Amino acid sequence: MMQEFEYTIKDPIGIHARPAGGLARLCKGFKSAVVFKKGDKAASGNKLIALMAMAVKQGDTVRVAAEGPDEGEAITELEKYFKENL
Repeated sequence: MMQEFEYTIKDPIGIHARPAGGLARLCKGFKSAVVFKKGDKAASGNKLIALMAMAVKQGDTVRVAAEGPDEGEAITELEKYFKENL
């Protein structure tokens, strides 16, 4: 069963190269598939370029979904990353 959360970006620059790289690295450590969604755009969590192409800015709300054997851990870690970095 898929788990997900929503987060509104607080960082003035949005999801730029450094946090996007951190998110991609974090996602690669999970067995679960992670997907980021903003409006009608979606990106696989471990694809840095796709994340950057979403052009997430301050004030945008992103939905993060994980599905797989360690989805609970993935959601917990990703939510923590968003709160600390974005």
